[in-house]
Amino acid sequence: MTNYRWRIVGLLFVATTINYLDRQVISLLKPTLETVFDWTETDYSHIVMAFQAAYALSYVVFGRLIDKIGAKVGYLVAVSFWSVAAVLHAVATSTFGFGIYRALLGLGEGGNFPAAVKSVAEWFPRQERALATGIFNSGTNIGAVVAPIMVPWVLGAYGWQVAFILTGMVGFIWLIFWWWGYESPQRHKHVSAQELAHIMHDNDASAAGAIRWIDLIRIRQTWAFILGKLLTDPVWWFFLFWLPSYFASSFNLDLKKPSMPLIVVYTAATIGSVGGGYLSGYFIRRGWTINRSRKTAMMLYALCIVPIMLTRYATSIWEVVGLLSLAVAAHQAWSANLFTLVSDMFPKNAVSSVVGLGGMAGSVGGLLFPMVVGALLDNYKALGDITTGYNYLFILCGSAYVLAWLCIHLFAPAMKPVTLSDGK
Repeated sequence: MTNYRWRIVGLLFVATTINYLDRQVISLLKPTLETVFDWTETDYSHIVMAFQAAYALSYVVFGRLIDKIGAKVGYLVAVSFWSVAAVLHAVATSTFGFGIYRALLGLGEGGNFPAAVKSVAEWFPRQERALATGIFNSGTNIGAVVAPIMVPWVLGAYGWQVAFILTGMVGFIWLIFWWWGYESPQRHKHVSAQELAHIMHDNDASAAGAIRWIDLIRIRQTWAFILGKLLTDPVWWFFLFWLPSYFASSFNLDLKKPSMPLIVVYTAATIGSVGGGYLSGYFIRRGWTINRSRKTAMMLYALCIVPIMLTRYATSIWEVVGLLSLAVAAHQAWSANLFTLVSDMFPKNAVSSVVGLGGMAGSVGGLLFPMVVGALLDNYKALGDITTGYNYLFILCGSAYVLAWLCIHLFAPAMKPVTLSDGK
């Protein structure tokens, strides 16, 4: 049997790495750009919000588009768009300009996860989907690990503009490999009959025809995913855009040099993503139901994030690194399983649309949460105690996942597969 499906996951992993590398650059350049453009925390939060608003719109538009035109062409459009937008940051001359280019970046980057999750649904049987999702989703962390190594070096040697240009150009290289390497498993010349049978043995037969958003919104399982994303995505955005600044302000970390605490934190997230995807698959192989396997794993991950509330009692940077590493690892494990819930419950021709709806909800949460973050941090910065502001934010983050798990269980208590023809 061939194993070409794992090459597909490799392509998805690299695309997700590039996706997060491009968006992570600004958080590492934040101290430099604050000096150049005289930003306040509120100014920076507005730039983050511009990205989030566009990202929310992009998620739902690409989700619908990719279900119609397929993952191959949809990914091509998304990566091309966001790579151009990433490069354009280098010509920004004002805070408003940064907001415009961040919005353009968000419009393109929202296509990544609908395309990737749909690709996994097409290429993997159910027992392997969480692991495959965990592997490609770990690219979010690799991008965040590479950025603290690469960006400070480029900043010191060539300036902030070149950092945006170099990271943006990487996407165009990936497009070559994607276009020549991806096709549906039924038509791919490198897939043997045995591998195709393995891929398809527990797959659903997708319904024909277009799926209306209104039909999806009426289904309880859709809301399980939407609420899960709404409550937990803003936490990841906070980790992504504010952790470098947190370490710089609370522990005097120099972001002009490679940052070992950030590297450790995001490396832990990589381990959590892959390991988290493996655990629920392990439960399934032991004979557990899909419902019991996914929810048991997700409850364990939700509980692992609660200790982040203890950062206020930490006395050293490495104690904080330990708590944050556990939290981001658990988040990524949670995220791998949350995405997999969609392909567990919905037919393939609706997967990208549902992912788009949930992604939009998560991005709306990510749009609103920076308003709280910016106002709270500016207030405590004026009092000369910005660390206390971060501690309150960590309390909010630590409680979000248990609440999200309860919402998922309420709206999908048995994770019943959806039959779109009768809306059940």
